Amino acid sequence: MPPSSFQTLPKALLHEHLDGGLRPATLLDLAHARGLPVPTDAPDALAEWMHANANSGSLERYLRGFALTVAAMASADACERVAFEAAEDARLDGCVLAEFRMAPLLLEPLGLAGEAVVEALVAGLRRSALPCGLIVCAMRTDSPAETLRAAALAARYSQQRAGRGVIGFDLAGAERGFPPSDHAAAFTHARDAGLGLTCHAGEADVGSRVLEAATLGATRIGHGVHIMRGATAAETAAWVDAARTLGLHFEVCPSSNVHTGAYPSLAAHPIKAMVEAGLSVSCSTDNRLMSGVTLSGELAAIHDQPGLSTAQLAGMMRSAVVASFLPADVRATAMREMRRWDEWPSA
Repeated sequence: MPPSSFQTLPKALLHEHLDGGLRPATLLDLAHARGLPVPTDAPDALAEWMHANANSGSLERYLRGFALTVAAMASADACERVAFEAAEDARLDGCVLAEFRMAPLLLEPLGLAGEAVVEALVAGLRRSALPCGLIVCAMRTDSPAETLRAAALAARYSQQRAGRGVIGFDLAGAERGFPPSDHAAAFTHARDAGLGLTCHAGEADVGSRVLEAATLGATRIGHGVHIMRGATAAETAAWVDAARTLGLHFEVCPSSNVHTGAYPSLAAHPIKAMVEAGLSVSCSTDNRLMSGVTLSGELAAIHDQPGLSTAQLAGMMRSAVVASFLPADVRATAMREMRRWDEWPSA
C-alpha cells in the first residue's frame, strides 16, 4: 500500500516536534525575515539539506539542524504560524487527533519569553480544525532548576487546571549521560498540575532508562526502542515484561530512529517485535522536516519493512488514541473514526 492509501485512513499522531516540522518554504520565509543565513533559497533543496544533515547516524548530529529552525521561530507570529501549519498538515495527512511539542525556553536567549512562546503555539493550534494540544518539553541537558522552570511554565498553562491548552510535559534532548532521574522535581511538578507525562528514553541510551522514566510518573515513552536490546535475552524479557505490566505506551518514530543511528534500517527496527511482545505502541513522525516524512509515509514504510499488517497498524492507531493526553470526548470521537480501518482488508 502506498502512502496515498494510508492518507485516506484515520490516524493519531502523538510525537512531533514543532521546531522539527516546519514547511521548507515557511522556514525560508522566517529565516529571511530575521536575516538568518540559509544554505539555499530553494525550498526543496533546503528540505534535502536538512534531511542529509539529520540522516547522520547520531542523535547529537541530528539535533544540530534545530539551531536554524529555533532561530527562525523566535517571534510570536512565527510560533503561531508554525503551530497552525503543523496542525493543518497533520489534518490533511488524515490525522483525526494530534499532539505537538516544543521546548519554549529554547527561545528565551533569542528574546522571546517562554510564556509568549506557549501562548503563540497554543493560539496557532487552536486556529486549526484538527483536535490537538501542546506538550511542553524541557531539555535534559539543562540544569534541574531549569527543567523545573519549564515544568512550572507548563503547569501555568495546563489545560486540565486552567483550560489554557497545554496537555503534557516531556523531557527531551541528547539522552546519553543525562538520565531522567536528574529531573525528578520537574516531573513531580508537572504531574501535580494534572499534566500527562512522557519522556524521551531508551532512544540513544540503554533500555533500562525506560523503566527509570516510569518511576518518575511517565506513562508514555518517546521512542524507547532500546528496551528490545538488553545485554541478554533474559534482561530484554524482564524489561519488556515490566513495561507491559506498567501499561507504558511507546511513541515510536521509525525513520528518525534509523537517522539517529538507534537501528541501522527499517528492516532491522524492532517496532514489529514490540507490538508482537504485547507492548502498547504507536507510530509517529518525530521531525517531519529533518527526517523528510509524513505519518502516512511512515505507516506505508513499516507496512513494507519490517512488515506490520494493516491490522497491526490499525491497532497502533487505536493505541495512540487511548494513550493521548487530550480530553476524553476528543479521544472518543477519534476512536469512532478508527472504525474506518475495519473496511480495509488485512494485509
